[in-house]
Amino acid sequence: MIQSLLIANRGEIACRIILTARAMGIRTIAVYSDADAKALHVRSADEAVHIGPSAARESYLVGEKIIAAAKATGAEAIHPGYGFLSENAEFAQAVIDAGLVWVGPKPASITAMGLKDAAKKLMAEAGVPVTPGYMGENQDPGILAMHAGEIGYPVLIKAVAGGGGKGMRLVEREEDFADALASCQREASASFGNAHVLIEKYIQRPRHIEVQVFGDSHGNIVHLFERDCSLQRRHQKVIEEAPAPGMDEATRADLCAAAVRAAKAVDYVGAGTIEFIADASEGLRADRIWFMEMNTRLQVEHPVTEEITGVDLVEWQLRVASGEALPKRQDQLSISGWAMEARLYAEDPAKGFLPSIGRLEHLVLAESVRIDTGVEQGGEVSPFYDPMISKLIAHGATRAEAIARIEDGIDNSEVWPVRTNAGFLGLLLQHPDFVSGDVDTGLIGRDGDDLVHPPEVEAEELAEVAALLAASPGDGPWS
Repeated sequence: MIQSLLIANRGEIACRIILTARAMGIRTIAVYSDADAKALHVRSADEAVHIGPSAARESYLVGEKIIAAAKATGAEAIHPGYGFLSENAEFAQAVIDAGLVWVGPKPASITAMGLKDAAKKLMAEAGVPVTPGYMGENQDPGILAMHAGEIGYPVLIKAVAGGGGKGMRLVEREEDFADALASCQREASASFGNAHVLIEKYIQRPRHIEVQVFGDSHGNIVHLFERDCSLQRRHQKVIEEAPAPGMDEATRADLCAAAVRAAKAVDYVGAGTIEFIADASEGLRADRIWFMEMNTRLQVEHPVTEEITGVDLVEWQLRVASGEALPKRQDQLSISGWAMEARLYAEDPAKGFLPSIGRLEHLVLAESVRIDTGVEQGGEVSPFYDPMISKLIAHGATRAEAIARIEDGIDNSEVWPVRTNAGFLGLLLQHPDFVSGDVDTGLIGRDGDDLVHPPEVEAEELAEVAALLAASPGDGPWS
């Protein structure tokens, strides 16, 4: 077993990894930038190393500094978390070349799944269903337009090296294709240094469903069932759940088997996620679910899988990286209940979800749900990084129970003076379509205005607040 671990990340995921490593008796080393000198993950680790200025490109994204910190502290292994360098094959190889253990998949697996067009070709060869589209090398605008017409509008133009919604354009009419293509290529070139695109059929009622897979170095690969991540705002996930609403056992079996085939096709080791897009216009059907991409790392939403399976995925990562076989066989894994995760962000929905930075003078996070966080009262929400305050994770016997518990968790969390998306999350959880399980990725886009503007305050509510102010101590949050 690994005895010492450097976490090449920060915030919530660094704290999450430290928690499991400590329970396993593993010494932990944090790295930090100027902005994170007093951060929770720095104080939670057994040791911490300063790696540079606040900007990520000068600290958390500099692989040489991270490897040097690992060597200086005697770390045996490096865990990349998610984001930053977690899917950088060159960094993974550099870690291995430095004689350190890389807690992640083989660099070749990362490379194989790194470009969307190459990954889709590989998946098609492995018998994994892929979205109808064009993934050829010919990037002539006329050829691309011809293929778009053959696929049938509406179509999506997607940068092959894209991610996070960048380098993506929806084209609904043939006459708009040329301008959309040029715009997409410009953004792809600026963001990823690669203007190459693919064309694929646009799904009218899309649902984002992903399958957690896990492999070891002994040739074993299992799935840990699916998650539904359809509630998205501008391609960023907001609320995730497991299992997926409306998923029957036959469709689940087909989907998860396809995910395992995908992982086997790249000789996968460690935690990974196979993302699928489903056409939900006629419910979830195996013949209308297609491979989208693979994330060769731990996912932000991994806790919902942990909650329904009783598995600590970080522990599995560390055991597999140490050379052990998977702790469980496929027939030993099952779904228990329902889990839901909401991402609480320091942002102002009423102002276009602009980040709300500053000191967290008052922070109380609900004790009724699982909290994964990287901040604490008195800490700062920095302008340099993702403004997540915490993830609230609830588990219940049923979906309705999980929803009720996550709502309670949001209601009983207090943040001041930074703004948060708590009200937005609360309204989203009460949305009739979400409550019924009739979700798709366009829900927030369609009903966004009703979800971001707070309701008018009634006179009775103002009177209640006045009474609270009168009764509150002068140094409390109500002051």
